[in-house]
Amino acid sequence: MILSKACTYGLLASFYVAKKSDSSYVSIREMSDDLNISFHFLTKILQKLTAAGLMNSHKGPKGGISLTREARLISLKEVILAIDGDTVFTECILGLPGCGHQKPCPIHHEWAPVRDNFLKMVANRSLADSAEGINNLRYRIKME
Repeated sequence: MILSKACTYGLLASFYVAKKSDSSYVSIREMSDDLNISFHFLTKILQKLTAAGLMNSHKGPKGGISLTREARLISLKEVILAIDGDTVFTECILGLPGCGHQKPCPIHHEWAPVRDNFLKMVANRSLADSAEGINNLRYRIKME
């Protein structure tokens, strides 16, 4: 897996919030139960997204989490950067330091174009794009 488990869960949680499409707060407990993700692990992930300015958190009986901007204005790349940083877009897939065109690893020439295409895809796809697929095309987001 290229993305960490935390990042994968962060993307799923972001899709979940985006698919709600109204501006009300989404219960973290409800999201945790619906996505089958540990409440405490999800809370830590959402703290990273809040610290990055992608989500708002509100405590209390009607509290929860919401997006800071419209879902169409938040790219998947922003979510990935908030949780995993930029290493998935820059590092060697084998983790070898100094891997590049001058000192490539055994799969560098195959990995580099895939990595670049992945970066383009996540930079150009918004949470709204994904939420639309969840709502209209019934893409699944639940961990089973």
